[in-house]
Amino acid sequence: MDTENRRPLKSRSSGWARVLATTLARLGVSPDFLSALSVVFALGGAACFVLSATPDDVRRAALLIGAAVCIQLRLLCNLLDGMVAVEHGKGSSAGPIWNELPDRIADVCFLVGAGYACELSGWAGASVTGWIAAIGALLTAYVRELGRGLGFAADFCGPMAKPHRMALLTGASVLAAAEPLWGWRGQTLLIALALIALGAVITAARRTQHLAQQLAARAK
Repeated sequence: MDTENRRPLKSRSSGWARVLATTLARLGVSPDFLSALSVVFALGGAACFVLSATPDDVRRAALLIGAAVCIQLRLLCNLLDGMVAVEHGKGSSAGPIWNELPDRIADVCFLVGAGYACELSGWAGASVTGWIAAIGALLTAYVRELGRGLGFAADFCGPMAKPHRMALLTGASVLAAAEPLWGWRGQTLLIALALIALGAVITAARRTQHLAQQLAARAK
């Protein structure tokens, strides 16, 4: 893995993360496997979202909490795959592919799954919001990788980079589990998706502006 493309994360220096990464490395778990596992959790989270569109409030709450757990497990895989690859020297020649492609698939699974959950809960057209949020997420990653392809350091600025998107979606999922208490059904997730979509567009615009400034400075 290219260390220049590593997202700065405080959790990477935490004791529990170091112990877990060391344990996985000693067990021979490859970082590519962890990257692939993140997609499995994303598919599980998408399924939880879609199945949460049920009239059974208890089942709905359990599935939404399940989706939130899947989001966090996906992020845990994202954290550990890099640590196992870099800190423990287990990276493969295909590591850069596994570092990026599963992330893009996971973003789409979670955001589109949440959109369909809203639509199946009675909000017509909500799936479109999920797709827009997913496209926005892909766009932010594209601009970052475009900058790297042009020779610049990875730009992880927000306001809606991956950690921000997933934090918002996790919080919205947990809050949505309790929606029946105040008479809502799907609004929380829909609002979160709209904020992610808007934030992703702003993030992509900021990264594009930074890239343009870097190109202009290099041309002088």
